[in-house]
Amino acid sequence: MRNVNCLILDDEPMAARLLADYAVSMPNLNLIYAGTSVKEALNYLHEENIQLIILDIQMPEINGIELMKLLGTRYEYIISSAYSEYALESFQFQVVDYLLKPISLDRFYQAIFKYINWKSLQPIIADKDYLQIRADRKDYRIAFDEIVLLEGMKDYIQIILANQKLLVLETMKDIQQRLPEQRFIRIHRSYILPKSSIRSIEGNQVRHANGNCYPIGDTFKDGLLSWFNS
Repeated sequence: MRNVNCLILDDEPMAARLLADYAVSMPNLNLIYAGTSVKEALNYLHEENIQLIILDIQMPEINGIELMKLLGTRYEYIISSAYSEYALESFQFQVVDYLLKPISLDRFYQAIFKYINWKSLQPIIADKDYLQIRADRKDYRIAFDEIVLLEGMKDYIQIILANQKLLVLETMKDIQQRLPEQRFIRIHRSYILPKSSIRSIEGNQVRHANGNCYPIGDTFKDGLLSWFNS
């Protein structure tokens, strides 16, 4: 299994530093951020491809349960908390383990290896025919065939379906990695299209099956032309 990008969020600076020390000692973990700021953590979640969040429950800005409700099912979690009473509620999300403070290095290792083993049993993206997202405080499974296009809108992505538009708090980079490469292609920093929807390339634009044209970004032009002319 390739390295897991990890983020640690804890309202206690010493606890965050301790977990960070544990994380950097593990060859399977790539620690992206460890700290106490929910705002900074959200910025990293928008910018980086994070898979695992090690999360405290009781935090002053927003508690861990509410944060998991906001972020939805696109991340996995390990909870670190001084309170056991949140365990049952937390496992309704993609929580792999629940660590009670104080957390020893051995217990942290156990949780990470449990996560790695759990992750290895998950179906690979090629076996899925849907995209799972969270929008409007609901979890959706969207069949790949239903997607007309995806449009980046600052901190959000608009997933356009035939009869519906869903606004998702996710980056283009992250969602692109959850789409099958054989079915979708990124043509611009703000657009991902189903390959089957592309009718023609007209200068620096793509003609979509819906009749609209979408711009081609310089960064993505060579890859698009290579695929289209193959």
